[in-house]
This record gives sequence, C-alpha cells and structure tokens, in this order.
Amino acid sequence: MAQTDKPTCIPPELPKMLKEFAKAAIRSQPQDLIQWAADYFEALCREMPPVRERSEQAALCNWTELTPELLKVLHSQVAGRLIVHAEELAQMWKVVNLPADLFNSVMNVGRFTEEIEWLKFLALACSALGVTITKTLKIVCEVLSCDHNGGSPRIPFSTFQFLYTYIAEVDGEISASHVSRMLNYIEQEVIGPDGIITVNDFTQNPRVRLE
Repeated sequence: MAQTDKPTCIPPELPKMLKEFAKAAIRSQPQDLIQWAADYFEALCREMPPVRERSEQAALCNWTELTPELLKVLHSQVAGRLIVHAEELAQMWKVVNLPADLFNSVMNVGRFTEEIEWLKFLALACSALGVTITKTLKIVCEVLSCDHNGGSPRIPFSTFQFLYTYIAEVDGEISASHVSRMLNYIEQEVIGPDGIITVNDFTQNPRVRLE
C-alpha cells in the first residue's frame, strides 16, 4: 500500500461520541460486547450521518433548534399526563419541527418503549441543552414552573427529587450517596413549609453542589 503524508483528521465530536458509547455500554451490560458495539455504531451511522451531510440534511429539512420555549410547548400539549404514548409524542415532536435524530437519541438513552414517562423524557431532552446536571435541572424547572410573577422558577421539591435522582442515575458519574446527601440537605435546610424549591435554591447556594 502506498505511503501518504496526508494527516489523519480526527472529528472534534469523537471524544463525546466515545463517552456516550461507554455510558450506553455500561447501562446495557451486553453479553457480546463486540456485536453490541457493531450494532450500536451501525444505528448511530443511520441516525447521524457525517458532519457535512448532517449540515446539508438540516438545511434541506429546515429543522428547528431545540429550545426551552419549545419544550414548554410540548409540556403544555402533554397537559399534565404522567404517561405519553411514543407515537403521540413523536407526532408532537414532528409538529414543532424538531430533529428526528434528537428524538431517537432521547428514546435510546432513556430506553423508552411504547409508554413514556413524560418527566423522564423531558429531563433527558433538557440535558441536550443543559450539558451539566445543574443546568439541566435549571431548564427543567423553567419548563415546569407555573410562576409568572417574574421570580425564580419553582417546582415542588418532590418533583425535583425525582428528576435529580433520575438524571444522576442516567449520567452514571455521580454516586447515589452524594445525591442522597444533597437531597437531605436541601429538604432540611433549604425547603420551606410550602415544599417548593426555586432555581436559586440550588444554583445560588454555595453548599448545594449537585455534581
């Protein structure tokens, strides 16, 4: 084979892709890791074509970028239900013109099937915007908050507890003991008798470190 001096080009998204692959493998615990990895990357190639093709495809399909405002629209359409059927949610997603590959990614990470727990799906969708757990929970609170008085977005502490525990579990890099310790501190030292937590309670308090 002829030698070439052409440098190898490493895609900038490779480290993140490998990190997501490792997390998915740990969660799935496949018996045949090699076959599972082959299936994983084959599916990934079908959903996410190369960078240039993705940009061209996005231009052709005119996808809308995911925003907290669009997640609020979806949340309003769910109308307080805890469970949403996958087909219905996929149609809602399509109506607001969000990328199909992002929907599929959230479905895969959450390992959702026909019946989807809406709050879990919402949390994972917000993680696509938030990057960190703290920022993800901030966005979730903004989407779920019904406070229109201009104050810090707020939700019931019980909802926050459920979301934080779930996101940390999916992330896999935060110990259950740390999550429990933070939740106990917030419940005992931060939350008032109304049982409500605000975004400022976990973003402005130096003693609250969710990550």
